[in-house]
Amino acid sequence: MSVVPAEAVSVRARAGRASSDDSGAVPLGSRARLLPALAAVYRAQLSRARVARIPLLFVATFQSVGIMVLMRGVVDGGAEARAVVAGSSVLVVAFVALNLLAQYFGQLRASGGLDHYATLPVPPAAVVLGAAGAYASFTVPGTVVTAVVGSALFQLPLTNLWVLAAVIPLAGAALAGLGAALGLLAPRQELATLLGQLGMSAALLLGVLPATHLPGPVMWVRDLLPSTYGVEALARAFDAQPDWAAVGGDLAVCAAVGVASLAVATWAYRRAAVR
Repeated sequence: MSVVPAEAVSVRARAGRASSDDSGAVPLGSRARLLPALAAVYRAQLSRARVARIPLLFVATFQSVGIMVLMRGVVDGGAEARAVVAGSSVLVVAFVALNLLAQYFGQLRASGGLDHYATLPVPPAAVVLGAAGAYASFTVPGTVVTAVVGSALFQLPLTNLWVLAAVIPLAGAALAGLGAALGLLAPRQELATLLGQLGMSAALLLGVLPATHLPGPVMWVRDLLPSTYGVEALARAFDAQPDWAAVGGDLAVCAAVGVASLAVATWAYRRAAVR
């Protein structure tokens, strides 16, 4: 039988464990770097979107093609036809990247899903950029189909449709950043859905309708919409002799707005994740 008091044994045991922990402590792993974390989030979001968003992408494409068919009875050709086809093509991007992403982040915030991302050792920018990139990439098939069908419908040249390779990611980044910011800043999920719908409606009315038919005050609102510059760049590419300097200027505006909107969305994510 031991004569050492139980309290002494307990103290010594705790001291031994503390000494062992101090000498053999294992440091926590560092946070993941931006690019690997971004790639992982992008793949995960793209896989999720591929399963859940295909029906909605079909609706977006069918909607844009239907608008062009309706406008074919009003618009014969020229600058108005180019505006209709360009606006309808970018509308697919607005439907997915702005409207659906606003709803996604609004739902994620309302359901507490942001808590899951907050526990992961990934930078906030990777979450926002990965989701935005996945939703923007998901618009590629519908946008290309809409542009090709519209070109055939209005007898526009297909030669410069390669401009879509720049229009889709740049306009998609600007609209996805705006959609993510709306979803994260909206106090309620229903309000995020409403803001996403209003944004898509603005892209529809101000992008598809020829600018020459809009009143002056509405033109100012149109100039503030990020998708406008993607529409203008694509519409110019349908010209027989495109003004490539103007196309580059429009794409540069899209890129600048995309950087700004994604930065705001990242800030909004940090703000929402800590609440």
